[in-house]
Amino acid sequence: MLSAQHKYSDEYRPLPAGLCWAQTETKEIEMRTTNLMENLEFHDGHPYAQPLYVDENGRVIRFMLKPGQMIAEHNAPSSPFYAVIIKGRGMFAGADGVEHEFGPRDILIFDKGENHTVRALDEPLIFAGFLHGVEGTRPDKIGGLLGDE
Repeated sequence: MLSAQHKYSDEYRPLPAGLCWAQTETKEIEMRTTNLMENLEFHDGHPYAQPLYVDENGRVIRFMLKPGQMIAEHNAPSSPFYAVIIKGRGMFAGADGVEHEFGPRDILIFDKGENHTVRALDEPLIFAGFLHGVEGTRPDKIGGLLGDE
């Protein structure tokens, strides 16, 4: 049975069947964090999409809508779009244009290029959106609230 040394200890642990171990150069990785309910920013005239983290592999965006605000039909042409509702309730429509109500702890998945809309109901709506491999993102640049820029 193969075993691997844990990065932060001298302990060796067996690897599950079907997995093999390869030695790679160890690189320091800093975990980035934020509380999705802190420092919220709502705009009067339009919904606000705040980039939390942007790099060449994808984007994390926090959306904040006041009651009644709407994000018009649009799509993400180069990535699927995953949305996780954090607070509030809203109406979300996918490619068929039919609105469905979703709220906290719901996850929505829109295909690459799928048109969708969002409308906040009678309370503020906060959700996080995730995209990956977005074309046009600058390589070796990290931006957003948790980024380096």
